[in-house]
Amino acid sequence: MHLHPERGQVLGEVHARPFVPLKTPARLIHFAFMTEAAHAAAEHARLSAFCRARGKPEPQPGARYHRVVLTDASLRWEQHSEFTTYTWEIAGGDAGPFQRPAATLTGPMRAMEQPGPLLVAADLHLLPGDRAPPDLETLFDPSSLAASSVDKDAAIAATDFQPCSDGFVRILVLDRGLTPPRAGALCQRLLEVETYRTLALLGLPEAQRIAPSVRAIEEALNRIAGAMTATEGLAADNDLLDELTALAASLEADAAVSGYRFGASRAYDGIVSQRLVAIGETVHEGRSTIAAFLNRRMAPAMRTCAMLEERQANLSRKLTRAANLLRTRVDVAIEKQNRDLLAAMNERTRLQLRLQQTVEGLSIAAVSYYVVGLIGYLLKGAKDAGAPIEPGLATALSVPLAVLAVAAVVLRIRRRHAEGG
Repeated sequence: MHLHPERGQVLGEVHARPFVPLKTPARLIHFAFMTEAAHAAAEHARLSAFCRARGKPEPQPGARYHRVVLTDASLRWEQHSEFTTYTWEIAGGDAGPFQRPAATLTGPMRAMEQPGPLLVAADLHLLPGDRAPPDLETLFDPSSLAASSVDKDAAIAATDFQPCSDGFVRILVLDRGLTPPRAGALCQRLLEVETYRTLALLGLPEAQRIAPSVRAIEEALNRIAGAMTATEGLAADNDLLDELTALAASLEADAAVSGYRFGASRAYDGIVSQRLVAIGETVHEGRSTIAAFLNRRMAPAMRTCAMLEERQANLSRKLTRAANLLRTRVDVAIEKQNRDLLAAMNERTRLQLRLQQTVEGLSIAAVSYYVVGLIGYLLKGAKDAGAPIEPGLATALSVPLAVLAVAAVVLRIRRRHAEGG
């Protein structure tokens, strides 16, 4: 059978980033770098060089996921549309949570060239939960501590979403009955929550950046709308239309830049919600759950982004309506000018016709005068030759005939001109 060219890619997508079983205790050091699609091939080549130098299998051409098992750690590499993650899985663990700084465990990461600006740095520690539970308020900031029972009470997850002194956001998971596959899935989802919630919040600085510009355009539009009712004349309308066009161009330029960021923030926020549902939180010791904490802190930021995006859309519609009104006024004014111009041209044509008729009448009289003069000369010559003619009377009698003949010739010429002959 003839296969669809994308069939393999579509079928493999659901298996592209599998959960990796994880044994307790373990430490996961997670990085997310903002990367550009144009540099994806170069990043793939760097990872291939890293694997070759250590005698490990290289990623397949075009692969967006690869896992490398090293002597004392494993690296999980994932390439996404605008960011790339590197997750180092370190088996075993300290006697207590976060006793060794995460920076001391990422030596191989420093050997690789950084693919882009660092956005996420997370330190997840998976420890057995059958020991004496650690004091969470000592490990984390009590004011932003979120802790919950997850995965049907099989584990406890806690974090404060704040970078510690070494720049890593710490996440503690206490295993109270997780199987390795469930532990791997839970830890990956928690790291994804940290990654995607940070990516979602990138829309907030963009909203704060364009808010003054949107406000300035709104104020300018209100001023122009007021001026439209107070000014008259084609020149004033053209000036207002030029100003509206400049405002619309500025708004569209900002919307083109911010539209992608706001759309990405909505998508990432949706992924965070899905991951939080997947980990199945319940309240632990009366503390705020991770979902409740993020909903309280992230929801205002997401609403700010949505509000700015909606303001841009509404403002664009208002600018379009105002510009259409002004164009209508300009078109009406131009039509009025054209009507007045045509009326003036008609009046000039009428005057020219009357002048032409006057000239034609004078020309008939002048030509008739010359024709009668020629007839008079002929009659005088005939009398001198002995013809029995009275020149004066004959000349007088020829005047009506000459005028009629000349008039007939002039009218015939005008008729031929009118017919295009």
